[in-house]
Amino acid sequence: MTDLTIRHNWSFNEVNDLFNQPLNDLLFMAQSTHRQNFNPNEVQVSTLLSIKTGACKEDCKYCPQSAHYNTGLQKERLIEVQKVIDEAKEAQAAGATRFCMGAAWSNPKDRDLPIIHEMINEVKNMGLETCMTLGMLTKDQAAGLKDAGLDYYNHNLDTSPEYYGEIITTRTYQDRLDTLEHVRDAGMKVCAGGIVGLGEGQKDRIGLLMQLANLPAHPESVPINMLVKVEGTPLENIDDLESFEFIRTIAVARIIMPKSYVRLSAGRTSMNEQMQSMCFFAGANSIFYGEKLLTTDNPETNTDMMLFKKLGITPEKRQDFSDEAQQSALLHAIESHQDSKLFYDATQPRV
Repeated sequence: MTDLTIRHNWSFNEVNDLFNQPLNDLLFMAQSTHRQNFNPNEVQVSTLLSIKTGACKEDCKYCPQSAHYNTGLQKERLIEVQKVIDEAKEAQAAGATRFCMGAAWSNPKDRDLPIIHEMINEVKNMGLETCMTLGMLTKDQAAGLKDAGLDYYNHNLDTSPEYYGEIITTRTYQDRLDTLEHVRDAGMKVCAGGIVGLGEGQKDRIGLLMQLANLPAHPESVPINMLVKVEGTPLENIDDLESFEFIRTIAVARIIMPKSYVRLSAGRTSMNEQMQSMCFFAGANSIFYGEKLLTTDNPETNTDMMLFKKLGITPEKRQDFSDEAQQSALLHAIESHQDSKLFYDATQPRV
């Protein structure tokens, strides 16, 4: 039986031993942990809308939204609230239960926050969980988002502290940790994970997961992104990460953060059905859903549903759905939805 004790004192050697045990043993441990905390045949369905695109002053080497690189990305200002409402309605009709909104900012300006608060309020009133990623936050900004009704805030650590400087120089690792602290102190749930395939070594993947698991509270959501290589970014020609190494990362995340949602996030178009299936077996239980992640492709809606059907997986039900007819209609919409027009942002895989 897997030990379900929630720990925040994982050592490098302990996580290294998990990573490098025989794959069958690792997967068995991860699946056992998963079954003791979640329905193994349900996957949370989330969507992500870019509410402000491009011209970010940060120099994250993976990101086409950075103003430091010429990727041909069209810059867009903060979109109108009605556009967010329309996209959220379409996402809900397509089966999403969480609606995430991302802005390519280093940090939000106070002048933009009233509009952000209105977006949160409108989406939450639709019955969707709300999540935002806006960059770094002050304590007061985090408190304001909480008061507006925000459920989750995303701010990824990206990689290990040791490798971080190879990827980003315009903000520090401590800046990211401080924002997560502000979010937690404000009473919101934390969404924090990272990106693999950045040219890091296994020790850095171990270091990333250690940082997340050793936070004062485990993030409620842990997105694990496979790098999406975009022409014009410094990492466009980086070597691909070996598939089994990605699966091991998912499995270890599940074991050391047993009650967190582990999201199979950016990079799924480079994964065949068998690899995605192994990730679900390793403990991934959340995906982004839709045909486009802003500037890169995401598996088509119907493709995901076909895979779910093959695996006997169903989208997770919201616990606060009181109307069974509404839930049934929602699941039917997921199965039959063929032509989603949602736009997401996985090329800046922060959620």
